[in-house]
Amino acid sequence: MQLTRKKGVDLQLTRKQGKGKNSQLMYHLMMLPGMLFLLVFSFVPMLGIVMAFQNYIPAKGILGSTWVGLANFKYMLEIPDSLQILMNTVIIASWKIVLGTIVPVVFALLLNEIRIKWAKRTIQTIVYLPNFLSWVVLAAVVVNLFDYHGPVNTFLATFGVKPILFMGSNHWFRQIIIGSDVWKGFGYGSIIYLAALTGIDPGLYEAAEIDGASRWQQLLHVTLPGMLPIIMMMTALNLTNILNAGFDQIFNLYNPIVYETGDIIDTYVYRVGLLGQQYSLGTAIGLLKSVVGATLMISANQASKKFANMQIF
Repeated sequence: MQLTRKKGVDLQLTRKQGKGKNSQLMYHLMMLPGMLFLLVFSFVPMLGIVMAFQNYIPAKGILGSTWVGLANFKYMLEIPDSLQILMNTVIIASWKIVLGTIVPVVFALLLNEIRIKWAKRTIQTIVYLPNFLSWVVLAAVVVNLFDYHGPVNTFLATFGVKPILFMGSNHWFRQIIIGSDVWKGFGYGSIIYLAALTGIDPGLYEAAEIDGASRWQQLLHVTLPGMLPIIMMMTALNLTNILNAGFDQIFNLYNPIVYETGDIIDTYVYRVGLLGQQYSLGTAIGLLKSVVGATLMISANQASKKFANMQIF
């Protein structure tokens, strides 16, 4: 009798395991197109990294080009403008990361305080719309806005300020680049932080209110600690872009007059690597950017694990 029951239990377990494997198989099949796309367009092209260590000539191909070792990396560091280009990239990218984190958090906190649902949804939709527009479109808007005879200069003229050539000024170009990028993306970031706010236990606010905590104290001791994991994760992910200041934005906005403060690594690679046909140099710079980005992400993950007891991966 016991033997029969045992066989019945084993049979049921086998059936459940079989069903579990079949259900998992379906999930894997659903992932297959995305994984194939990732393999073809992300992993296979990585084989081209070898060009960074060659004097690559398209007519000879990768197999026929001369191996030069680290010569491209050495030449990259010896370029007269290399330090200025690196500084421009780091400064622009750093401000984008800092303001691109602070502004969405502040906006999400303010939007969360609105109790009229239709007003909250309307504002959220309006600020989210620029995220759908490419910089090819928005660049024209920004250029016309800050034109010598544009709305900004017209407004400043009412206060007796002389017209400013914003898009040709090395003093103003970085501010315009950073400000317009934050304006374009803070709506999307606020949605992420609003989702984080919904995950905070309402009981914590009730307990804090009973203890006599003000709204400001509730913000400091309940809201921000509850949002901290998401803030740290987004910041760590953005750190990988420290050498990527936004090629599409700057390429559509900059001009030779503002190369001094607006030329970044990606735009320089485009001019030298693609237009100048120095493919090996462009690949070397891209490889260096990837290594730095991966190192920063791993470092941020370790710092998050050590100081906040959380891991991104």
